[in-house]
Amino acid sequence: MKLLANDGIDPLGKELLEKAGFTVDTNHIPQEELKERLQAYDAITVRSATKVREDLINACPNLKLIGRGGVGMDNIDVEYARNKGIAVVNTPAASSQSVAELVFAHLYNGVRFLYDSNRKMPHEGDSNFAGLKKAYAKGVELKGKTLGVIGFGRIGQETAKVALGVGMDVIASDFVSVPASLTLNLSGGASVEVPVKQVDTEELIRTADFISLHVPFLDKAVLGKEEFDLMKDGVGIVNASRGGTIDELALLEALNSGKVSFVGLDVFENEPTPRKELLVHPRVSLTPHIGAATNEAQERIGEELANIIISYFKK
Repeated sequence: MKLLANDGIDPLGKELLEKAGFTVDTNHIPQEELKERLQAYDAITVRSATKVREDLINACPNLKLIGRGGVGMDNIDVEYARNKGIAVVNTPAASSQSVAELVFAHLYNGVRFLYDSNRKMPHEGDSNFAGLKKAYAKGVELKGKTLGVIGFGRIGQETAKVALGVGMDVIASDFVSVPASLTLNLSGGASVEVPVKQVDTEELIRTADFISLHVPFLDKAVLGKEEFDLMKDGVGIVNASRGGTIDELALLEALNSGKVSFVGLDVFENEPTPRKELLVHPRVSLTPHIGAATNEAQERIGEELANIIISYFKK
């Protein structure tokens, strides 16, 4: 059984697959060459870079499985592949902690102006130290503030746990039922149940001090002009879910007006060429789609994906 890990796989995952009898190729094949060269493989695993669309699926009737190392599968025509009898699998649990921690990196970045001070200190720190100190003197604490989590799956819940751990109140909205409480594990093996309030998305948008998105890509942006108009003045937003879930033109307008005090963006409408106005905006904290890019998450993703693939082919 030959498998192409076209966007790479953690060494642990590769080792597990090889021990199970798979031949694993980690040499990246460019997208334009996949139609021809993928025919030599029984399965392919991807991250977000490689696209597995209808035309590629049609060109490779040999494919038995498509694996996504991560949660979102926007780069795969999932239903079309499954209708063709191809298994499509992902790793929904492995990256939750890493994404949640990145959300809070952006939140702390925002409330203490690190995104801007890191840009200006190298150029003005020696000549305008007092001026910069005054400019960044109005930071706020996260403790006691309300975090609204839109989308309360595994990643949304992990983000909420971090928020509860630092003393924030959490409200959540989702298409399905939100658990009434979350279990926080404390040092020494103890745990505590902390309540979470479910609200509709409009109420969340109206009342949250900070908003974090954890939803898949939809046909319409979750946050557009109407939603920005409903928000508190000075709200902070983080999007580490999917590009397109925020209307970027409406976001820029809200940033420029001060309605949104800052935004942390790990994902963008146009990847890998994000909108220039966002990249240079003084109220935007930026990362290049690295939510799951930690050593720990990559190992968990590789292990989980390998075990899913092995289990599937054993049936």
